[in-house]
Formats: sequence, structure tokens, C-alpha cells
Amino acid sequence: MIRRINVAVLLTLILAAVSSALSQSAVTTGKVVMQKADNTTVPVAGAVVEAFQMDMKTSAPPAKTGKSGSFSFAGLRLGSSYILSVSAPGAAPNYFPNVRSGSENLVLTLTEGDGKKLTEQEVRAAVAQGAAAAKAAPTGTAAKTSNETAELTPEQKKEKAAHDAEVARITANNTKALKANEIVNKALKDGDAAFTAKNYDAAVAAFSEGVAADPDFAGSAPVLLNNKGASLVARAVVTFNQNAKATDPTVKIEAFKKVRQDFADAVDSYDRSLKISKAVTPADQLDPKTLETNKMTALRGAKEAFRLMTLTEQVDEKTLPVAPVLLPEYAATETDPVKKSEAKIILADVYRVAGDSDNAIVAYRQVLESSPDNLDAMAGLGFSLVNNGYIKNDKTQLQEGANFLQKFATAAPDTNKYKADAVGLIDTLKKEQNVAPVKSAGGKRKN
Repeated sequence: MIRRINVAVLLTLILAAVSSALSQSAVTTGKVVMQKADNTTVPVAGAVVEAFQMDMKTSAPPAKTGKSGSFSFAGLRLGSSYILSVSAPGAAPNYFPNVRSGSENLVLTLTEGDGKKLTEQEVRAAVAQGAAAAKAAPTGTAAKTSNETAELTPEQKKEKAAHDAEVARITANNTKALKANEIVNKALKDGDAAFTAKNYDAAVAAFSEGVAADPDFAGSAPVLLNNKGASLVARAVVTFNQNAKATDPTVKIEAFKKVRQDFADAVDSYDRSLKISKAVTPADQLDPKTLETNKMTALRGAKEAFRLMTLTEQVDEKTLPVAPVLLPEYAATETDPVKKSEAKIILADVYRVAGDSDNAIVAYRQVLESSPDNLDAMAGLGFSLVNNGYIKNDKTQLQEGANFLQKFATAAPDTNKYKADAVGLIDTLKKEQNVAPVKSAGGKRKN
């Protein structure tokens, strides 16, 4: 006989970790190369790359290329186009308009020159006048040199063919990346608008489409997955609130099935986001602060999803393997002892609501070892021990459970959400099992 806690329906659940201010920036990456007179290219270290937004007079902090010629911008505004202005010692300055934020693996080509640096005003004026149409796309193409009009030797033809093939490959990759970036930017924009309007179906669909466009790219997938997770959690809460008092059992069962699925999918989204961010290497040239933000958003989102699962008592068993991974990892990031303890209690509650009393008992005991007066852990342990006692016909666990429930009921105020259930269960144990709390035991485990 399993005794479950009858938590009162909360029709005004608060989504503490869900915010309508979803991410509004994306990482843009690429490299700068120098095209020599013989059509070969080499990476340019120490090049300065500036980003000027095209639809308004704003700019981002400049980026500088490393030894491999790579650069990255972490905070370019989503949905906007930029002019990338590039300068380097021994190179002629160049600029590349119409670069969409979030583009990846761009190749910006320079030619040898005097190392001059164009001002923002000069760059904007040139773009406005259409002075450099040949420079409109950052695909690695450059103006023809006089050598290209001369007769090439067989070796030069071979090198040119290899170079042209590489340019074609880069162009194809950039085209693919720009297409994916368009989908990602649109998904973020549409998803954010839908979330703000509380149209969670549309938000989930938009963020899912964005993830599918580039599912493993750490510059966009974690943000999209985190936003999808927040949308799923919000939808689950709305569905629960709308159906918690339904009088038709069939309607209620089907609605709660959807709630459990949304919570489970949200946890999966946060878990995937975290794994992608963790897999990033220095070679990926992604901003460490952005990565850390994405990781913390995923952990906090997962913690909130688990909390709401237990509050609504809608825990999907599919989440049980990942709960003991994500919740302790979240707890490890917190310096506040109260928040650490809360994460541990949520894990124990997940086990209890899912009917895994054995693991719930272990988890609640761990909380009480460090916080012996924690009322939630005391009540949870009492309920779990009684559940196990009924299931296994174990009088020892029934007795210990009654002891903990009595200790909890004595200390808890009447407003505590578990007190009425605890008092009722103690009375049932007395009548049905002839088990009464033993005050001298003080709720302590018998050896």
C-alpha cells in the first residue's frame, strides 16, 4: 500500500528560472588570411577585426586574430548585419559588409599593402557609395592581380586550381553556414516573441527548428536548447494549472501525461545544452564567459524543472537517470548552503514522487546529516519510510517513519504544506498497523 502526499493544487505556480528575456546575441567566428601574389594564402596573426552594425551607428569591441588567424565576436546582436573591417601590418585594409551575426567559419582575405587602418567613417562612407562591390561577401575572393592575366606555368596552374578548389569549398561552407545562421536567427527572434506572448507551442516549435539547423554548434545550440527548455517548463505549468481541478478523470489523466512529457523534454534540452557546452575546446574560439553563462543557465533551468515536477507530483521516470547527475552538479555551483540543501531535497523529492522509496530514503538521510532540523527532509523521509514499510510489510520502517513524521508534525507550523498529510498518516498507522510514534526515539534510526 503506497501512501502519497496530497499536495494542494497551486494555480499560481511561479516559474522562478524562466525569463522572457531570452538570449539576444550570438557568436560570430572566422579567420583572416593573406593572399600572396602567387595565389597562395597564409593566416594573418595580429589582424584587427572591427564590427560595425549596418542598420545603426553602433559597433562591438574589436577582435584580434591569434596565430592561426582566427577571431570571434561573442556579443553581436542577433538578426543584424555588420560590416567587418580588417587591418593588419603589411596588408591593405579591407572590409566586408552584410555579415550576419552568428555566422561561423568566415574567411576574410587581405592582400599585401601598407598596413593602413580605415576609420569607421571611411568604411561606412565606402559601403554607402558602393565603392567595393567585389568585397561584398566574405568568401575569400579578392581583386585580380596582374599575375592572373599573364600566362601561368604548369606549376602555377596546378597551384591556382588547388586554390580555386579551396575557395569553392570555403564558399560552399560559408553559404551553408549563412543559411543555418539565418534559420537560427529567425528561430531565436520568433521564439522569443512567442515566449513573451505566452504562446509556448510556437516558442517550442521555433527553438526546435533553430536547434535542428545546427544541432551541435556550441555557438547557438546551447542557447536554443536552454530557451526551448524554459518554454517547455512554462507550457507544462500552464497545462497543469488548467487541468488540476478537472472533474473528468480521462481529461485530467491525458493532461498530466502531457505535463510529465514536457518536464521530461525540458530536462533533456537542458542536459543536451550542458553537454554541448562542455565539449567545446579552445580551438573552437568561443567566448569563455558565454559558455559559462550557457552552462549555468542549463543547470538552473534543470533544477527548476525538477522542482516543479515534484511540486506538481508529475515526475516522468525517464528523468530519474539524469536527476542524480544534474542536481548535484547544480548544487556544487552554489555557495549558499540553503540553495545547496534545496537541490539535495529536490533530488530526494524526485525519487519519492516517482515511487523510488529506497533512493528517496538515502537522499533524505543525506540532507538530515548536514541539516538535522530540515522540516522538508524530515517529512519526506517519514513518508518514504512508511511507503516502503507498506510495500515490504516492514514494521521497522513503519515505526521509524512514524517517529520522523511525529517529530516533523511537532516542529512544523500548521501552515506547512505537509503537516496535514503527516498527521493523517500517523493516525492511519495507529489504527491500521498498531504503530504509534515513539517519542524517546526522537526520529533517530534504530541500529
